Amino acid sequence: MAGAGSAAVSGAGTPVAGPAGRDLFAEGLLEFLRPAVQQLDSHVHAVRESQVELREQIDNLATELCRINEDQKVALDLDPYVKKLLNARRRVVLVNNILQNAQERLRRLNHSVAKETARRRAMLDSGVYPSGSPKMPPHKAE
Repeated sequence: MAGAGSAAVSGAGTPVAGPAGRDLFAEGLLEFLRPAVQQLDSHVHAVRESQVELREQIDNLATELCRINEDQKVALDLDPYVKKLLNARRRVVLVNNILQNAQERLRRLNHSVAKETARRRAMLDSGVYPSGSPKMPPHKAE
């Protein structure tokens, strides 16, 4: 029973060896991971939206503090608070950029996986295998 550990199993419980088995396994793994990737992508999108809203609120608050500081007859030193708000805004922008880059990489990876899956499916459907891949004879039902 040598090699049984490396063979995939079709939906009917029949072992599928070679490139077809690997493709079947890759496709199954992709379908298994797709919901998690889509959920992660939607959460990253939601966080990015909230980061933009937070940045806008920080800008508005900093502007309002500057206006209050100018309008006060009594000298209140609000500059340290404005600086803290601007520092927080800078960190929000930095986190947003990191999330945007991660989301873009995730999108490109998802696109590449889908493209490779479609390419392999087309190869399997046409019966053409890349050079170096052994062409397996059709599996005989016993």
